[in-house]
Amino acid sequence: MTSTYQMTKEDAVKGRKWHVVDATGVPLGRLATQVAHLLRGKHKPTFTPHVDCGDYVVVINASKVALKGNRLSQKKYFTHSGYIGGIKEVSAAELREKHPERMIRLAVKRMVKRGALGHQIIKKLKVYGGEEHPHSAQQPQTVTLH
Repeated sequence: MTSTYQMTKEDAVKGRKWHVVDATGVPLGRLATQVAHLLRGKHKPTFTPHVDCGDYVVVINASKVALKGNRLSQKKYFTHSGYIGGIKEVSAAELREKHPERMIRLAVKRMVKRGALGHQIIKKLKVYGGEEHPHSAQQPQTVTLH
């Protein structure tokens, strides 16, 4: 009888890779699901649900992500200060213009598990609005989304 392989935290840290994803023209939801998949480590045969065994992901060109239909004007992002009447609303067009990284970070964050493990996983996501990123020393591999 063979036992199921359980990855340890130390093994996971050793096997981490870096991936670069270009968001130009890719729909936001499709981008977020595939980035969350890489961050979680589900693409690896050694995936273990209770260990952070995923890779680092660098998303470039966040300002060129695609939103279908009328989503650019109709999709709203809400924040609340905690005070009465403290709700703020920003459209997707405004958010993409001012802070394009936040749109992708929020979409991916909402697809990752909540809790301590999810907080660890989301820290490995690096999002940049333009083509430039400071992670070339890690020799990231380019990933094409399907």
